[in-house]
Amino acid sequence: MSNHPDAPVALVTGATRGIGRAIAFALGRGGWRVGVNALTPTGVAALVEALRGENIAAAGAAGNVGDEQDVERVIATIEAELGPIDTLVNNAGILINHRIEALSVADWDATMATNLRGIFLTTRLVLPGMRARRMGDIVNIASLAGRNRLIGGTAYGASKHAVLGFSKSLMLETRKDGIRVIAICPGSVDTELLLDQPHLHSNLAKALAPEDVADTVLQALRLPRRALLSEIDIRPSDP
Repeated sequence: MSNHPDAPVALVTGATRGIGRAIAFALGRGGWRVGVNALTPTGVAALVEALRGENIAAAGAAGNVGDEQDVERVIATIEAELGPIDTLVNNAGILINHRIEALSVADWDATMATNLRGIFLTTRLVLPGMRARRMGDIVNIASLAGRNRLIGGTAYGASKHAVLGFSKSLMLETRKDGIRVIAICPGSVDTELLLDQPHLHSNLAKALAPEDVADTVLQALRLPRRALLSEIDIRPSDP
């Protein structure tokens, strides 16, 4: 069971909805103790209660992944309750889908703060401990938009291209220390992120489910330590 004191500890950001929520439950059911983070304290508390309802050892901390002090507090809170973080899942992300003339500077900055700066801040804090233990996994939820064109996606696409570049370089920095860096690139997923987006026309009836992405993460993490799936595309089979 994941509440065993020797079970690995995961931190999932952006965990209260969609892909992040599915990953939190998949890891908990798979044997991890699970720390969760999102912006809203009530949402985090409700998720922790739901995880514990399945006998999953869980802790939560609300905070903005783009804010350095928030990230420091979140990680300190999770590690104080569960122990050092062995698996970091950088999932928090936003999509502001506007053509460039309608995209404000605030929209651009918010996208980069959440989708990119947040990954840098969390990784920077958990990495020293992973290096000291010579073991760890960092999973970055990117997107197929990190390679493909997306109308209205100049900010989002740029951030996800950057996530892939960050992941590839980090993988080279850390692989000799027993740390695996895994970039997951989903296509259309049936989540709130795709609702009410003016330039996207995804067929959500044929989209991936959040659980499909969560299962992909779990399978990548369960590979023997000698194996690394550094970049995984997952897309609807019949879009």
